[in-house]
Amino acid sequence: MMAQEVKKIKLDPSKVNGRLGYRTVKRGFDILASGLALILLSPLFLVLIILIKKEDGGPAFYSQERIGKDEKPFKMWKFRSMIVNADKMVEQLEEQNEIDGAMFKIKDDPRVTKVGHVIRKYSLDELPQLWNVLKGDMSLVGPRPPLPIEVADYTDYDKLRLTVTPGCTGLWQVTKRNDAELDLEYINNSSLWFDFKILLKTVGVVIHPNSAY
Repeated sequence: MMAQEVKKIKLDPSKVNGRLGYRTVKRGFDILASGLALILLSPLFLVLIILIKKEDGGPAFYSQERIGKDEKPFKMWKFRSMIVNADKMVEQLEEQNEIDGAMFKIKDDPRVTKVGHVIRKYSLDELPQLWNVLKGDMSLVGPRPPLPIEVADYTDYDKLRLTVTPGCTGLWQVTKRNDAELDLEYINNSSLWFDFKILLKTVGVVIHPNSAY
């Protein structure tokens, strides 16, 4: 029996190129919210920096190249949750990859530090992305920002996800996280109200983490 063909989402061009009002308000909210959050969360940032450096003496922050809107690369910032030079271990761990395609994910990744396990569980490692939001590289809500190695294997259909600014959270964060079709579903249904609902659900995921990783 032949496998059932996955129905592809037809992207509405007006959701990408139009709606100047929506994009303007969304950007304004991103600037206001990220700037305020960086100020209010600065004590937490300091605590996490101390804990991360105390564990192994390595840097507290970690930057990784990601691909943003219109295929423009940018440095995405996170709190370091893995051992130093963890990227160099990818090849030897390739057989343990649990995600099909170009993505690399291991549920019980041996590279994650003790502090890393905690901050990843509650998504605290992603807080420095607020700086990316303030700069305009990312939005609070949007498609998942992919790695260059992932984009290299993208089809033209996959690249439709790169027509809007990637987000710190999105449908992929509050549901399955790794389902690529959710990115296009978000774009087709994007609105200020939809963004607000995703942000509320994200708070719930942080407080009560789901099984995603």
